[in-house]
Amino acid sequence: MVGWKKYTVFAALILAVAFGFMVTSLPPETPLSVREGDVARGAYLARISGCIACHTNTEANAPLAGGYGIKTPFGVLFSPNLTTDNKTGIGDWTIETFGRAVRSGVSPDGQPYYPVFPYRFYAQFSDQDIADLWAAFQTVPPVPYENREHQLAFPYNIRSALYLWRALYFEGRTSVQTDSLQDDQYNRGKYLVEVAGHCAACHTPRGWLGGLQDDKSLQGATILDDMKAPAITPEALKQQGWTLNTLAYGLSTGIKPDGDVMGAAMGEVIRDGLSYLSKADQQAMALYLLSDKSTSTK
Repeated sequence: MVGWKKYTVFAALILAVAFGFMVTSLPPETPLSVREGDVARGAYLARISGCIACHTNTEANAPLAGGYGIKTPFGVLFSPNLTTDNKTGIGDWTIETFGRAVRSGVSPDGQPYYPVFPYRFYAQFSDQDIADLWAAFQTVPPVPYENREHQLAFPYNIRSALYLWRALYFEGRTSVQTDSLQDDQYNRGKYLVEVAGHCAACHTPRGWLGGLQDDKSLQGATILDDMKAPAITPEALKQQGWTLNTLAYGLSTGIKPDGDVMGAAMGEVIRDGLSYLSKADQQAMALYLLSDKSTSTK
């Protein structure tokens, strides 16, 4: 009984604070400066950004139809249908609706998405990125696969609390911040690690509300009791024996410097996403991860 009282008070406090933020509307749909996308570029970006991995339920054998259960400390969240089905997918969306969902984390009916969807990172996608992704998704055949309800523990199932989360941890749309002191390869790697690949989503520890502890970026995190994401700072990677070439190779194959193979969640990320990296992007990503950021302009 004492435990329930504690959670009830806790939930009431969250709702009270969240209500204050709800009076501020979520970002609206905005026209894109680019509307013509490239299907091949979009398909590649969808792969390396994790869209295929997270939105495909292999048991149902339905690519991008959703239903994949993502286990978190707060419960299990199920990815939605991204096929062109009008009823259960994104078939009746517009490119603006799609852009707002991906970069601002807002659903077509104006509700905030749970941050297991890494829109905080995708907020830096350019209009061209969005147009390319949209063009690629328009080629996906419709699959009438109903979206599943999340299985979240109380009080994390209180959706209005997401307004509070956004106020605390989401700064809104931003553009890609390039480093003027570095070359194109470094900045490409920065984009792949910090935006498309959203490495910090798993490799940075989170607080009790699920917000990233940015002062500990890439220092490793416990995802679940039995699942840990290792530190991937330059110092940690070098201590683990990674070099530029072995890391570039490992990102696409999952093979570690000692010959062992990455498993669990990272194995899926590589199988369904990073294994599709071009050779140039493998090198760029590895270069950025191993680089000293102390002299960075951003």
